Amino acid sequence: MAQDKEKFLDRWSRLKSESKLPEKRESVSQDTPAPALPSLDTLTPESDFTGFMHPKVGDALRRAALKKLFSDPHFNAPDLFEPYSGDWTGGEPISEEMLATLNQARTLLFDKDERKESAAQEEKTPRGDALAQDKPESKDDEPGRKDA
Repeated sequence: MAQDKEKFLDRWSRLKSESKLPEKRESVSQDTPAPALPSLDTLTPESDFTGFMHPKVGDALRRAALKKLFSDPHFNAPDLFEPYSGDWTGGEPISEEMLATLNQARTLLFDKDERKESAAQEEKTPRGDALAQDKPESKDDEPGRKDA
């Protein structure tokens, strides 16, 4: 009995090809007349565009009507509260000096020679000594100190 059953994909393919969807489209387009459409030149954003969405209206005419509708400046104004609506391309690029101090840029953007140079510059800089002098020594028995 299991061998007599039709495979799922075969059944799906057969039913899809036998579907009545094209006949429904033809019956809708034959039964209902195309609405009387206004001229594209007379359309305004307040006009009724539902007639252009009828199935009998050609794609080119529908697109032209929608193009006329969406050419209104109301639809072209960006939303100020949308995070990606602003133009963020006008910023200043990161300087070479600052780029050299970034660890990730050092490993990803620089070649081996540049890495060695930046590491040598970092060793020469007494940045670690200056920070150590500014901090007071911490004691192990300080109140409020948490053990790691």
